[in-house]
Amino acid sequence: MIHKQRNRKSILTVYVGLAANFFLAALKTTIGIVGNSPALLADGINSTSDVAYGIVVSVFMKLSSKPPDEDHPYGHSQMESIAAVVVGAFVVTTAIAIFWNSINNVYALYIGKGDFSGAAVVALWVALFTVAVKILLTIWTLGIGRQTRNSAVLALGYDHRNDIFSALAATIGISFGRLGYPWIDPLAGAIVSLIILHTGIEILRESTSDLMDTIPGRNLAKKVTGLVNPIQGVRKIEEIHAHRFGPYLVANITICVDGNLTVIEGDKIATRVEDTLMDNIEFMRKVHVHYHPVVQHAYATHLSCDLSNET
Repeated sequence: MIHKQRNRKSILTVYVGLAANFFLAALKTTIGIVGNSPALLADGINSTSDVAYGIVVSVFMKLSSKPPDEDHPYGHSQMESIAAVVVGAFVVTTAIAIFWNSINNVYALYIGKGDFSGAAVVALWVALFTVAVKILLTIWTLGIGRQTRNSAVLALGYDHRNDIFSALAATIGISFGRLGYPWIDPLAGAIVSLIILHTGIEILRESTSDLMDTIPGRNLAKKVTGLVNPIQGVRKIEEIHAHRFGPYLVANITICVDGNLTVIEGDKIATRVEDTLMDNIEFMRKVHVHYHPVVQHAYATHLSCDLSNET
C-alpha cells in the first residue's frame, strides 16, 4: 500500500511538471517571437527540451512501478535512477547549448553584428510569471522527492530550480535590453548556464552511483552498528554491505556469535538482527544475515571471527 502511494505521488509530480513545462514552452516561444525577445525565446526552447525529457521520465516512472518478477526479485525501482540519468544528461546538454549560444551573442554584439532593439513589455511579464510558477513547482517537487526518496523526482525538482535561474536571467536581460544594454541578456544566460551545468553533473553523479551499486555511506553503517551491537548474542559485527534498488536498500551483514551455540540458536540471533534492521531502517527491503563462530586465537580463517585483538 505504501509502495503504491509512493508511486502515485511520484507519477503525479512528473505529470504536473510535464503539463506546466508544455504550457510554459508554448507561451514563452510564442511571446519570444512576437515580442522580439531572444532571451525569452531561448528560455522557451529550454522548456521545450524539458517537455521532451519529461515524456521520457514519465515512461520510466511507469516501468519502475511494475511489481517484482522472476528476473527482477526486488522490483523495477532501478528505473528511477535511469530516469534521473536521462534528466541529468538533458540538463548538461542544455547548459552547454545555452552557454555557447550566449557567448556567440555577446561576441556578435561586441563586434557590432548583433541586431536587437529591445523586447516588448509582455515578454517581461511572461518571464516574471515563469519565475513564480517555477518557484512553486520547485518547492512542491523537491518536497515530494525527499518524502518518497525518488531520484527521478528529485532530479526534476532540481531542474525546476534551474529554470528559476534561467527565467531570472531572461527577466534581467529583457529589462536591461529595454533600457539600452542588450549585451547583459546573453551574458546573464552564460552565467546561468554554468549553474545549470553544475546541477546536471550532480544529478548524473548521484544517479549513476545508484546504478553502479555504490555502497551507502558511513551514516548507514553507523546506524546498523548501533542497532545490531546491543542485540543479545551478537559478539561482533564483521562486515556490513548494502546496495540500493531505487530508494530501497538490501543489506548483507556478517556477525560473530558464540561458537558453542547450536545452529538453531545462531539462527534465532540472525533473525533478531534481520527483524531489528527491517523495523528500524526506512526503505530497508531485505536483510541477509550470515553468522560465524567466535575464534579466540590467531589462526582464525575467513569462515570464523577472530577476537584475539579485541580488548
